[in-house]
Amino acid sequence: MPFGFYIIMAAQFFSSLADNALLVAAIAALVLLQSPEWLTPLLKLFFTVSYVVLAPFVGAFADSMPKGRVMFISNLIKIAGCLMMLFGVHPLIAYAVVGFGAAAYSPAKYGILTEYLPHQKLVVANGWIEGLTVGSIILGTVLGGALISQYLSARLLGIDIPWFDTGVDTAPEAAILLIALFYGIAATFNLYIPDTGVDHRVPSRNPLFLVHEFAHCVALLWRDKLGQISLATTTLFWGAGATLQFIVLKWAESALGYTLSQATLLQGVCAVGIAAGSIVAARFVPLDRAANVVPVGIGMGIIVIAMIFARDVVIAIPLMIMIGALAGFFVVPMNALLQHRGHILMGAGHSIAVQNFNENLSILAMLGLYAALIRLDFSIHTVIVMFGLFVSLTMALVRQRHLNNLRKGPLPAIPTDAHH
Repeated sequence: MPFGFYIIMAAQFFSSLADNALLVAAIAALVLLQSPEWLTPLLKLFFTVSYVVLAPFVGAFADSMPKGRVMFISNLIKIAGCLMMLFGVHPLIAYAVVGFGAAAYSPAKYGILTEYLPHQKLVVANGWIEGLTVGSIILGTVLGGALISQYLSARLLGIDIPWFDTGVDTAPEAAILLIALFYGIAATFNLYIPDTGVDHRVPSRNPLFLVHEFAHCVALLWRDKLGQISLATTTLFWGAGATLQFIVLKWAESALGYTLSQATLLQGVCAVGIAAGSIVAARFVPLDRAANVVPVGIGMGIIVIAMIFARDVVIAIPLMIMIGALAGFFVVPMNALLQHRGHILMGAGHSIAVQNFNENLSILAMLGLYAALIRLDFSIHTVIVMFGLFVSLTMALVRQRHLNNLRKGPLPAIPTDAHH
């Protein structure tokens, strides 16, 4: 891999690390404000709204200038969100600003790969990026949990800067200040991302044209026989994954008696499984056989239901790793297939915007539903069973759709050399 690829990876790692640590710090800030429990999943909801609302425009924004500069601007927006939280803006609003930065960041992060690397390296690069993103999710979640833990927060708050009152008095504030520094590191890496020399011309700055073109791209990808299968699975995966993050936190509290700081470690364990599954898939699943991994998703939904029987950390940890591994194994080939079809049908920037739009719409719907169930006092075990069944049934329907497509005639061709 060329050297520039590693700079892209480093920038991506620190930005994603900070995103995930910040979620934990923001949850702790809500707890400190004594907010009701159903507000917690709404944090992610507010973060995600930007992805859905801005979807028609971020692709054009990402294509309008060198991708490194787009990422740099996005990280500055995230730092602004952190500062808002420090200056007493409600965590939901401040985290929404960070989401705004993240929405602008995403098409650039994936788009630069297709500009920078030849297509036969895309699956491997995606495996790397996914693996690294998952690594940053694990470390970010664990880092967030550590920063708000009594031991570390006391140390951080004990650091005294002479002649200067930072106004940082609580554990979440100390954590947020440190997280803003990580965004700063990511932004510094962004400045060194190589310019790929691709022509940056936006077809139109007219918002109506962009919305119309975006709608056309959405329809195009959903009509494609392979596009629709990969889009349906990744859409479900991200919605389910975001909800599972909060389910694990609540379940760890009720089934294992964990604090927020301890529960984040379990999320980390689940992400270790995702990393392992991603690596195996990147190694063994060629692009032309990506659609064969759909049954793994059905299995994952069934195994999630087993969480209701786990009352002990000895059972909980292998279970989390297994759920993660199945998830990682089926999402990496699907992601690569989706990018391949999207790149061919409409170009990288647009296809990623379409992907983000669908995935984040799914996150909004599933988190909204989860927040409603918690608000209505459903037990966490009932929620887990409903969640597992929903995932399995949806994946079974996707598989059926794929088999029907196969019966109707040949699928779009995929280059077989795309494995390596």
